[in-house]
Amino acid sequence: MDFKVSDIAKFLNGEIVGDENIRISNVSKIEEGKPGTLAFLANLKYENYLYSTKASVVLINKTFVPKEIVNATLIKVDDAYQAFASLLDLYVQAKSLLKTGIEQPSYIDSSAFVGEDIYVGAFAYVGKNAKIGNNTKLYPQVYIGDDVTVGNDCIIYSGAKIYSDCVIGNRCIIHSGAVIGSDGFGFAPLENGNYKKIAQIGNAVLEDDVEIGANTTIDCGTMDSTIIRKGSKIDNLVQVGHNCEVGENNVIAALSGLAGSSKVGKNCKFGGQVGLAGHLTIGDNVFIGAQSGVAKSVSSNQIILGSPAIDIKDAIRAITVYKNLPKLRDEVIQLQKEIKSLKELKLNSEN
Repeated sequence: MDFKVSDIAKFLNGEIVGDENIRISNVSKIEEGKPGTLAFLANLKYENYLYSTKASVVLINKTFVPKEIVNATLIKVDDAYQAFASLLDLYVQAKSLLKTGIEQPSYIDSSAFVGEDIYVGAFAYVGKNAKIGNNTKLYPQVYIGDDVTVGNDCIIYSGAKIYSDCVIGNRCIIHSGAVIGSDGFGFAPLENGNYKKIAQIGNAVLEDDVEIGANTTIDCGTMDSTIIRKGSKIDNLVQVGHNCEVGENNVIAALSGLAGSSKVGKNCKFGGQVGLAGHLTIGDNVFIGAQSGVAKSVSSNQIILGSPAIDIKDAIRAITVYKNLPKLRDEVIQLQKEIKSLKELKLNSEN
């Protein structure tokens, strides 16, 4: 698959400086550029690579003026980083168009509805009364349970599992190994020390433009729904417990975990390995640093860090103190010795 530079420039509304007839077949980092690839320069600390790169084409900002001769063809755009991201979208879309039709062996129940221009890979399963929207792609070994609804223009990668009754919005991406709608962790202790499983009869709902990373699990609600609101992006190996609600446009990094019934507002950012206790409410625009443990609710517009998580300014001060604990310990011991000596001197003088 290759693209003509003039077509790329037109797509990005960019200006070509150089050969507009060059064709590219891949992308590369500017420092590792190869002939036939396209790179970009957004961070000026990489400027020196612009003059030596072997990439055939480089995206640059319109405001940037090269200091030396550039051998590559340039495409000047308003924002090179965003333009490169848009170009990657174009590449993925063009590549995904190659996947169409229903491969065999696969199973689609006779009661299921499938839209137009879908792709169903080999060994995929679509259950009773399921609904699959237009231009959606189910890669090999995807499981779609009974009464599941999947919207238009979705991509569900190999090995993902969508349990019965779950709802997936439009333009969602679910990566390999993800499980949507698995049972919440609900068990009632018995007098004999055993546990009785509490049936989980709710579902999980992903609104439009949600992306779920590989091997991430979204539990179903006990009776209602676990909800991931539109535009949220959840990384790999994340656990979202039953009855949680993740608001719009949140970003949750890998290895984070939300215990049951936690509510997260909109436009929040969680670093890796963040843990939320159950039944908490996190406000809007909250940033939580990596490896933070959140034990109580957090109001909007805060940055917190640490375990237990506290305001970032206090957390930095606490970390500084912790780092200096060995030195402080030595100083305390020395002070104790000096106090003891002073006491002995006083006793001797009194005698």
